Amino acid sequence: MDDGPQESSGGPAVLPDGVRRQLVELGAAVLGELEDAETPVALRRVRGFAPARRARVAATPIGVALEREPLFRQRVAAAWRALHPELAAVLEAGEVPPAADPHTVLAGAYLLRRDGWEEVAAAAAAALAHDGGDRARHREQQDAVHELEATRRELARVRAALETATARAAALDEEVAGLRRELRRHRSDADRARAAARTAEQAAQEVRAGALAATERAREQVEAADKAVRAAREREEHARRAAREGRSLADVRARLLLDTIVDAASGLRRELALPPTALRPADLESPAGAGAEDAAAADAVRARALAGDDPAALDNLLTLPQAHLLVDGYNVTKSAYPALPLVEQRRRLVEGLAPLAARTGAEVTCVFDGADVDARPTSIVRGVRVVFSEPGVTADEKIRRLVRAEPRGRVVVVVSSDGEVASGVRASGARPVASAALARLLARG
Repeated sequence: MDDGPQESSGGPAVLPDGVRRQLVELGAAVLGELEDAETPVALRRVRGFAPARRARVAATPIGVALEREPLFRQRVAAAWRALHPELAAVLEAGEVPPAADPHTVLAGAYLLRRDGWEEVAAAAAAALAHDGGDRARHREQQDAVHELEATRRELARVRAALETATARAAALDEEVAGLRRELRRHRSDADRARAAARTAEQAAQEVRAGALAATERAREQVEAADKAVRAAREREEHARRAAREGRSLADVRARLLLDTIVDAASGLRRELALPPTALRPADLESPAGAGAEDAAAADAVRARALAGDDPAALDNLLTLPQAHLLVDGYNVTKSAYPALPLVEQRRRLVEGLAPLAARTGAEVTCVFDGADVDARPTSIVRGVRVVFSEPGVTADEKIRRLVRAEPRGRVVVVVSSDGEVASGVRASGARPVASAALARLLARG
């Protein structure tokens, strides 16, 4: 006789809610461990969900798959057998353990489906129904006992309150008799007092209304004065901050421009090494016809000029005094090594710029878009300033702002193949260079 799982010859098994919920949760857990070929078609779209979400969203498809997909039911049965090995052995032997949880027994019989599993399931369902009826009757009896005890306590409390109220009523009767006598003596006085009270109350209401209106006007004036004081203080603080920042930026730009001029003059003095001369510009007035020769010489010089993406041109620019190199980070990395992840692109570019900064002595700033990383402050990595744009600001705009912050006359080189960036920085006095020139210069080492 075949000892494997047997299919039910009848219709779909009707399971209690607790047993069905247990099977669905176990099926949802097993679903994440299946391969594509083992996964029922109806459940493939939810296989990537978390187990709890699978059980919540696909409860009905999981129940249908357990009923109609033998392979899926066998995988779930294996998982159930691993959780309850002793109970599985008893059920596979055709026995029903009397002390076992009927929910677990019914779930195991449904999954294993050995010979006679319908009888085992029916016995477990009957035990569940019997246990449910006993628990309901027990709960009803307990509720009735609790209600009776609460009624008794409430009755005792009411009796004590009644006795107290009776005693108080007697005392109040005596007090009322005395008050009636006092009331008769003072009734006439009370009438006059009521009239006076009405007049006084009306006057008091008028005074109170006037006081409230005055208080409200005073409060509004105080709030307006506070707002004016705060606004004045804020304007004063903004003015002071603007004055400090403006003075500091102007001082830095002026000092940087002065250092650039001094370094350039010193470099020219060393390179030219010209002897003293007594010649003056009037002594060197060109004779007639010399203009054509000068133009030809200028054309020859322009013919020998380096191409825009020639790394030698970029290297020559960086050797100028007080040069500042601004690099559009992702514009360079995505053309030089696009296959690398962004974090590896940034690391490789910064590590390549560090030797260039050390060799040329130029100030190097590398700007990246900050949208794909957490907000980071400006940092210096081996002599290279690494800047991430603020939220809502692109790296292109950050580069334009850095160029505008530089003084006119300083050598500022912007590496970017973006046409808008190049035209924008050129208008601000910077020299745009193609990204390919920097990539070739870094590759050359």
